[in-house]
Amino acid sequence: MLFASIDIGSNAGRLLFANATLEEGKSKVEKVELIRVPLRLGEGVFKEGIISADKAKELITTIQAFKLLIEVYKPIDVVAAATAAMREATNGKELVKKIKKTTGIELKIIDGLKEAELIRSSNDYDIPNSNRLTMYIDVGGGSTEISVVDKNKLIDLRSFRLGTLRILNGQVPSGEWTEMNDWLLQFRDYFGKINVIGSGGNINKIVKLFGRPDDNVLIINNLRYGMRQLIQLSVGERMARYSLRPDRADVIVPASEIYLRIMELIRAESILVPKIGLSDGLIHHLFRNYLANLEKKNPPKSLARLR
Repeated sequence: MLFASIDIGSNAGRLLFANATLEEGKSKVEKVELIRVPLRLGEGVFKEGIISADKAKELITTIQAFKLLIEVYKPIDVVAAATAAMREATNGKELVKKIKKTTGIELKIIDGLKEAELIRSSNDYDIPNSNRLTMYIDVGGGSTEISVVDKNKLIDLRSFRLGTLRILNGQVPSGEWTEMNDWLLQFRDYFGKINVIGSGGNINKIVKLFGRPDDNVLIINNLRYGMRQLIQLSVGERMARYSLRPDRADVIVPASEIYLRIMELIRAESILVPKIGLSDGLIHHLFRNYLANLEKKNPPKSLARLR
């Protein structure tokens, strides 16, 4: 069954088409097509608190293009969500209304906790060890979401205003690093014995460049090595040596810094990177809603709402 999700992040906008199935009681999602547009909404928002007229026009044009592709692919249902940049922009809600009027797409601005919940719901893989706790880390352009799970039970989750674009532009709020460290210390009894799962475009690229892409694992020494290699190069040199897009070549370093700081603090030796993200979590959300509606004999007729 084909579904579609739109994820408007601080760094990029994504449209994902994916097939969802039910296997042994668990939803499985397989990507069909992913379209990514480097909108960079966060660059203006984190400096000035507003999405400029030019960026707003670019966003609407992008969603109009997404809408045309949706009409061609004809998925069963579609959901659209926006994260840090849109929720912090003073004109975010106004822009949502304009998008709805112009494109018919109902874009929902979600908070960091909902974002973390949706990403964690993409957990459809087995963790290859018996550690009790699992930590999910998602690094975006505007925020970092961290969830901690004991087996299948959520213990705690937080969203921190530590994102790649914020770091690049010197817009990290005072004390945010300390706040994250203090929050992580509540799990100190498990340090060195926590499974770590990473999501987001940057960590996927880091694994491909410096890790073990065959099993999606990155050991901490390889992360340190990769970060040293990247830091000594200019953005242009990173693009040339590692075949990186311009909008990846700059943010990959601050993303590496965030992951490395967390892993060093909790004494994690490796991180599993199973290629999941908010787009995938949104598809899982759609599919669960679809199954629930089928049980009620009330299949969805319009865009699904996030609750």
